[in-house]
Amino acid sequence: MRFSPYTILFIVAAAAGLFFAGFSTHDFVEHLDRQVHSIHCSFIPGLDTPDVSGASGCHVTMMSPYSSVFRSVLWGGLPVSLPGMAVFAFLLFRGVDLLVNRGSDERGPRVFLLAASTLPLLTSLVFGYISLVELDAACKLCIGIYSSSVVCFVAALLELRAASQPRLGADIGLVGDDVPAGFGDMRGHAMSFGQGVGFVVAPALVYLLVMPDYAGYVGTCGSLTKPEDQYGVMVPLGPTNAGGADTIEVFDPLCPACKGFEARLSASGLDGQMSRRAVMFPLDNTCNWMVGSAVHPGACTVSEAVLCAEPGKADAVVAWAFEHQTEIREATKADPGAASTMVLAAFPEMKSCLGSAAVKSKLNKSLRWAVTNQLAVLTPQLYVNGVKLCDEDTDLGMEYALTRLLENQGAATKVKGGTQ
Repeated sequence: MRFSPYTILFIVAAAAGLFFAGFSTHDFVEHLDRQVHSIHCSFIPGLDTPDVSGASGCHVTMMSPYSSVFRSVLWGGLPVSLPGMAVFAFLLFRGVDLLVNRGSDERGPRVFLLAASTLPLLTSLVFGYISLVELDAACKLCIGIYSSSVVCFVAALLELRAASQPRLGADIGLVGDDVPAGFGDMRGHAMSFGQGVGFVVAPALVYLLVMPDYAGYVGTCGSLTKPEDQYGVMVPLGPTNAGGADTIEVFDPLCPACKGFEARLSASGLDGQMSRRAVMFPLDNTCNWMVGSAVHPGACTVSEAVLCAEPGKADAVVAWAFEHQTEIREATKADPGAASTMVLAAFPEMKSCLGSAAVKSKLNKSLRWAVTNQLAVLTPQLYVNGVKLCDEDTDLGMEYALTRLLENQGAATKVKGGTQ
């Protein structure tokens, strides 16, 4: 029996990857009750205090459209950390098997170990790029997974290089001397590949079987009593789609949740099925009497900027606000006039409009529209043909719930119009 230090390193790295992926899956699964939970975002999860602020890189990553697949058919989708956890469990199994049961000169199992460790390595490279470039977020659990993947690959490569050359016609005990060289390797690799598929498929099937059905919640969270824009305060938002479902979004341009919601909505492609209009609802007590303090300092000024924008230009103001959210809020805490200075630096053409009596009146009417419809002091809120997307479905369950809400409202419109 050959106790290679590279095999031991491989086992330790696979166990670490299983540990990090397991905590990530646990955090995701906790949200299946459609509530908000603290999540682990530490290099030592379980020992450090879970994040409850929702501002960590792990939270940004989990709430992004990249954390799961099949979101339109499953509430929240299938978390990518679940098959990741299964892959690391398989690698751990193969590493222990190599350490305990294999001879010192067998290359076949080592070749497969290297090939198998390539999968998490490539996946880590892709998701690492997405985290840093697309999401601009550093998720410590994810970094743990990426690091484990790299170490697994390097250890498997070193183990293969350290192995002696294979004996002609011999393999892992599956064939005899009369079998052509290489055939045993192929059959052994095929069996090992089947094992790996089983490791991944089994937990995914269990997840699908035990997952609750949330279809009954769609469309049950209320509706607008007076959706008409009688004051002319609604601003077109997102892609122009004249034939899309009439959709109203209650919106704060400095709200991190609104920014995340817009990113998920855009990535889903569902915004192309809607004709959206935004009602400004800044959570800032300098203009909004319904909040006791400035939850998002500067939101009133930036909301005025959105209302001041020329037709078709509101999206540019929103995109700018999303990009500089933290900067604007922090600057406004120190200087109440900072938001106005920053807006005018980016959009000097708004000088005559920003802060004027006309735009302040328009923003006030937006708030009164919210009062008329008895809305909660919360952003974002989305209404499709007057029917609300549940607040619990604006993050992980957005694609699942919104897809059904659009389908239900489309069918209701056809029935109402007499086309069915």
